[in-house]
Amino acid sequence: MLLYLCTLLLFFKLKVSVGNASCKIMGEPKYPLLFKDGDVTIGALFPVHSIETAPSFEFTQKPQLLSCSSVNLRDFRLAQILIFAIEEINRSESLLPKLSLGYKIYDTCSSKLSSMSATMALMNSFEFAGRDKCNGQTSVHAIIGETESSATVILTRTTGPFKIPVISHAASCECLSSRKEYPSFFRTISSDYHQGRALAYIVKHLGWSWVGAVNSDNDYGNYGMAIFLNTAHKEGICVEYSEKFYRTEPEKLKKVVDTIKKSTAKVIVAFISFLEMRLLVEQLSAENITGLQIVGVEGWTTSKSLITPKTLNVLRGSLGFAMRKIYIEGFAEYVLKPFWDTAFPCIPNQRNDSWVILNCSRYQDLLVLKNYIEDVPEHRFSINVYNAVYAVAHALHSLFKCKEQEGCEKDLLTQPQQVVDALKKVNFTVKMGDRVWFDSTGATLAQYEVVNWQQNSDGSVNFKKVGYYDASLPPDQRFVLNIKEILWAGGNLKKPRSVCSESCPPGTRKAAQKGRPICCYDCIPCADGEISNDTDSNNCKQCQGEYWSNADKNKCVQKSVEFLSFTEVMGIVLVFFSLFGAGLTVLVAILFYSKKDTPIVKANNSELSFLLLFSLTLCFLCSLTFIGQPTQWSCMLRHTAFGITFVLCISCVLGKTLLVLMAFKATLPGSNIMKWFGPVQQRLSVLAFTFIQVLICVLWLSISPPFPHKNMKYYEEKIILECSLGSTIGFWAILGYIGLLAALCFILAFLARTLPDNFNEAKFITFSMLIFCAVWITFIPAYVSSPGKFTVAVEIFAILSSSISLLLCIFAPKCYIILLKPEQNTKQYMLGKTTSKFY
Repeated sequence: MLLYLCTLLLFFKLKVSVGNASCKIMGEPKYPLLFKDGDVTIGALFPVHSIETAPSFEFTQKPQLLSCSSVNLRDFRLAQILIFAIEEINRSESLLPKLSLGYKIYDTCSSKLSSMSATMALMNSFEFAGRDKCNGQTSVHAIIGETESSATVILTRTTGPFKIPVISHAASCECLSSRKEYPSFFRTISSDYHQGRALAYIVKHLGWSWVGAVNSDNDYGNYGMAIFLNTAHKEGICVEYSEKFYRTEPEKLKKVVDTIKKSTAKVIVAFISFLEMRLLVEQLSAENITGLQIVGVEGWTTSKSLITPKTLNVLRGSLGFAMRKIYIEGFAEYVLKPFWDTAFPCIPNQRNDSWVILNCSRYQDLLVLKNYIEDVPEHRFSINVYNAVYAVAHALHSLFKCKEQEGCEKDLLTQPQQVVDALKKVNFTVKMGDRVWFDSTGATLAQYEVVNWQQNSDGSVNFKKVGYYDASLPPDQRFVLNIKEILWAGGNLKKPRSVCSESCPPGTRKAAQKGRPICCYDCIPCADGEISNDTDSNNCKQCQGEYWSNADKNKCVQKSVEFLSFTEVMGIVLVFFSLFGAGLTVLVAILFYSKKDTPIVKANNSELSFLLLFSLTLCFLCSLTFIGQPTQWSCMLRHTAFGITFVLCISCVLGKTLLVLMAFKATLPGSNIMKWFGPVQQRLSVLAFTFIQVLICVLWLSISPPFPHKNMKYYEEKIILECSLGSTIGFWAILGYIGLLAALCFILAFLARTLPDNFNEAKFITFSMLIFCAVWITFIPAYVSSPGKFTVAVEIFAILSSSISLLLCIFAPKCYIILLKPEQNTKQYMLGKTTSKFY
């Protein structure tokens, strides 16, 4: 291959004689496919054929020129539009007046070798004679082409040293944007920098996070796919596979198809040239691989030549970017007749050029297209060629100092660099309303249509516009897509899903699967107290303050407030026992009042008994202050009421105990101790003991009183509404004082338990104090360890149990005698063997 290239270059090498500076071409010249003479000539390179056949290299005879086959209809139309535009300019009286444009159109056969050969032919002339002098003028003033980016790179690098301007209508590779490397390159198509990014945007917009990627293994595909992959990564799109192949590599094509067959991605992003795309869809169709959503680029998305009954099953529903569809007035009529009559070189009796007549056989496959124009409306690259021709014309118009009526100064010599500089300044509007100008990279503005392959009822395919991408608009307005008008892969109305893992619903977060792409993840429920209210959340958010996650973990709700209420079962039970205890105490008081004159009531000091019953009633009722939602007043009341009523109760019991002891001491000879324990002294002692507790409570409330508090530390998921003690010293002082009196009462009662009497009340007081102390001793650890409302319930239970123990132990035996053993309720029985009278 290298040998052939060197030979080819040798054929077109200019031999310059130092003596006479004459120019002479060596070897056989390469003739253009279509050409026309003019004052100024525009060159063009189009792959009118897609298959190249190399000659024999046995060197037994002179190597023949390459032969081409298989017409590429799209690029043949581009050659026709170039001629149409040139003839339109030649008829114009305002653009290049009285100056004719000619053209040389070469067929590159989709081959880099043919492209290089055609480039060399354009840079030289096939009409040099030995007497001609080298004047430094190029054969053409500008070259329009190539169609493919790789071929354009070769073309531009070859012409670059000579500063011949090249204007491509389809080479969109970002690699050509460097003005340093390609200072004389222009294009009437935008760079793939925009298309590659737009591909990622459309995939993201449609919710596909798991895609496959296939590209042509050339500059166009490699650079474009690199842009897409980079943008896709930033947008959170995962690529299951990225494969590439070239049209001359069937092994790689088979590998690509096998990869697609094994993949789980339902979407394929195809950054592929037209020729590779044709091979790919044919192979996919042969393997019966259908139902995949293909998203493509302008290189193939509007090519009807891809459509066959078999490939339509693969391509139906395809989506992609395309050049804007602009109707060029008069072109359809021109390709039907004027082109064949005036521009086509091989119509019988039209031309007598010997080389045309000898080579007419190579035009036979083009003649079959003479009456075919159905494809013309879908040739969207035509406007790019049309604009390129007009751009050259406007540049030449300024260089030749053209004026209306006067025409152009034909004798002016123009250097290629002058044309390049003039092209940088062009800014005009063609008759279709399209504005043409080149940016700092030599490209035009990025404007694409989003097209969808939709099959009509008659079986034909329509490239329906369903959106657009316009880089000239603000970022949030550049991309628009009408999803309702899209028919998806296979003609389905439902958009396909292409994800590695299904979306994580609100209430869960994504957890990456080890060793797999970021789009492959498991959905982990948020922890308690955390939420995610969006689909596919990466992290769960912690609920703050008084809020907690709901059951679905998708919303922060107010934490439930816990307190011992009157409406719950525990509260109802405690209220019942409180009221029952108070009611029972009242009944005992009524019974005692009705029997106040009986010996058993008198013998137990009826005044202290009634005061004790009153205090017990308050003890039962004070437990109600612990139930219900805590408030500032209830918090202060519950502990103080409890402390004062219990001290009043214990004071009465202590008084009764002392009275029993002193009564028996009074029976000793000469004892007058009873004068110190009369009714007045009893009242004062109860009042004194109670006053001390009142004083403690007043100090507590004055310094640091209890207050309602929202406890959010014990439980994370709920708020315990409780009464904070304020000063813990105050609380334990109250409780300690009660314990002190109870202990004193227990000791005194214990000492008096053996005193002789048929009804020694000290025994019952001892037992009641034993229960009382046991209850409150066990209350302390239970109180400290019980959570939330159970703390309050424990305290209420301690109050009720200690109160009921006092009531039952002290008054139950008396009630038993009064109600069931009235015969024992006599003075004689109460005295027994003892003659002491303490009633």
